[in-house]
Parts: sequence; C-alpha cells; structure tokens
Amino acid sequence: MSECSHTDEIRDVKPRTHGCEECLKMGDTWVHLRLCMICGHVGCCDSSKNKHATKHFHSVKHPIMKSLEPGENWGWCYIDEVELDFA
Repeated sequence: MSECSHTDEIRDVKPRTHGCEECLKMGDTWVHLRLCMICGHVGCCDSSKNKHATKHFHSVKHPIMKSLEPGENWGWCYIDEVELDFA
C-alpha cells in the first residue's frame, strides 16, 4: 500500500471562506467542498462542474486536501494519489 510522502507539509489551517472561493466569486454552485491543508483554500470537489480543488493543486502544487463535508475525516494527496485519514 502506498503512503503519502507529503504529510510534513500539512499546516494548521482554517478555511478562508465558507464555500468554494472561485464559485462564490463566479456566483456558481458546488457539490462538496475540499480544504487545502497547506494554505486553507476552499475549493469544490471533482464531482462539481468547476473542480476548483484540483485546479488549485495544479496551479500552486499544494499536494494535500481534506474533505470539508460534515462527518468526513478523509483527505487526498494529489501527488502520491493516496487517501489520508484525518480522524
């Protein structure tokens, strides 16, 4: 099983917005929210039409995001392509 080699980059972040930053600016909607664990950016998931969380990774190369959905404690490393447990 693969492991994430980027967990040392995780910071104690707070969400910068109460919704997807880019969707809020555009007046658009999202399905689920993801939190960048490096800078606190909030983006929409890949099930959302805009996929802003993944676009954030491709733009700034911050590798780890966490689900912002209530009751969900999982995350994802985009580089190592492994799920993380934040429980």
